[in-house]
Amino acid sequence: MTPDPLLSVRDLHVSFRTPTGPLEAVSGVGFDLEAGETLAIVGESGSGKSTIASCLNRLLAENGRITSGTLTFEGRDLVTLPERELVGLRGTGIGLVPQDPMSNLNPVHTIGAQILEALEVHGKASGATGRRTVVDLLGQVGIPDAERRYRQYPHEFSGGMRQRALIAMGLACEPRLLIADEPTSALDVTVQRRVLDMLEEHTRRLGAAVVLITHDLALAAERSDRVLVMHRGRIVESGPAAQILSAPQHEYTRRLVAAAPSLSTTPLMTLTETEERNGQEADGPASASPASGAGSRILMEMESIGKSYRLRGTARKDRFWAVRDVSLRIPAGRTVAIVGESGSGKTTAATLLLGLEPASEGSIRLDGRDLRTLRGRELFAARRRVQPVFQNPYASLDPRYTVARSIAEPLRVHRIGDAASRRARVQELLEQVALPAEHADRLPHELSGGQRQRVAIARSLALEPELVVLDEAVSALDVVVQAQILELLVELQERLGLSYLFISHDLAVVNQIAHDVHVMRRGSIVESGSPEQIFSDPQKEYTRELIAAIPGRSYGNDRSRGTQA
Repeated sequence: MTPDPLLSVRDLHVSFRTPTGPLEAVSGVGFDLEAGETLAIVGESGSGKSTIASCLNRLLAENGRITSGTLTFEGRDLVTLPERELVGLRGTGIGLVPQDPMSNLNPVHTIGAQILEALEVHGKASGATGRRTVVDLLGQVGIPDAERRYRQYPHEFSGGMRQRALIAMGLACEPRLLIADEPTSALDVTVQRRVLDMLEEHTRRLGAAVVLITHDLALAAERSDRVLVMHRGRIVESGPAAQILSAPQHEYTRRLVAAAPSLSTTPLMTLTETEERNGQEADGPASASPASGAGSRILMEMESIGKSYRLRGTARKDRFWAVRDVSLRIPAGRTVAIVGESGSGKTTAATLLLGLEPASEGSIRLDGRDLRTLRGRELFAARRRVQPVFQNPYASLDPRYTVARSIAEPLRVHRIGDAASRRARVQELLEQVALPAEHADRLPHELSGGQRQRVAIARSLALEPELVVLDEAVSALDVVVQAQILELLVELQERLGLSYLFISHDLAVVNQIAHDVHVMRRGSIVESGSPEQIFSDPQKEYTRELIAAIPGRSYGNDRSRGTQA
């Protein structure tokens, strides 16, 4: 007699109340999951992936409801299970690693205390024993100096480190089913490999199962037993991971596979740009692209930049250097990328360049002017020329503002245009980032993570800046929309002569868009060069480790973006 599956989903339908009426987000989804099995659910942002994850532990948004279907976990129907039993089941029976670390970590409690609370609530551990367990968990998910980090607050962690803390929290009570909703989208490839290895070890040891929600097809191919491909709330294809990713049958799946970047994918720049980029290898990453019409003008320059922080609870002279002796130049019309592990100093460098924090040492110059010397109107004008796209779309959008108001906000602040022209500009920007016009009246909580990031990108482009600082700007996007955004960025660069500082842990994406690459480790730049130099002939062992850790490298191919619609 065949044992019942750990999880069984049958004919699931989910709808949300919207101002324009009910919206069915999931239509007739069904699948089984065995103990110890990993099931990946892939698809575009808004396809219903995260909605299914929310249904599995009954944590749908207030305007959402399961209209029909069954969800059976260990013989119990989750749809009808009383809330008291659900509370006991969450954490121990069904664990969750959510997508957004900032909205799921309490800013007024230390990281260690929040993970310890999960253990205490379910009677797993407390006191000194619980503390040792938490420190061990933090170490397992790749957080260095776990004893000290236990006492720190979420704002003292990088985005990737906050995500690792959530993974530790999800695993703390050793659940039999773990729902991992984009669990590694904020992680660099080396830590991603370590964390996913740990998840596999967890499932083998406990006979547990994993539902992996991801837009990373290579990750799904490498880390799952089966793959479900979703499109507009429905499953369009399912089967063994290797089969789905190497020989997709459905047209939509083929489109997803074709859009996924790899180190062998042809860069997005035009032929002139690509030839010019190749010709830079002998001269280094100093001059600008002729295709941009910008000549060799250096738009932004960081020289010997350093940033230190005083460690909490230590002597005043004891300081932690997040960035030390970093120098780089951003020529007009070029894309300069910074890659490295989470916590390597990438985001801190961007924060200093944007002027959001003062540097402890060194200088930052915009068109030769030291930003520290600018005041009043000059500083205000400089800020218009440099615009950010932050890593976390949940935290960077005001939850009270509609999409239209968020995008138009820079135009209002800088007193550009009237109400009618701003509305027209908002519609134009929504179209550019592949969002329907009707999304203009929605609030952030009504959008998926990828949709929110597209809004953030649209807002950054509103003022037509000269330099855009993109901090993990496409990490939350599915591969199809990611390709659209990258193509948009390249098109805008060629048309307007824009410059980008592109910060990412995704080396395949960096290879698509960057002219120059800097590899950071522990606050310093350890290697610099063109993408061809860095990815084809890395000189440092650390860079070689980053490249070796890229998931699903065997699924890469030599496809060209120029053939994509």
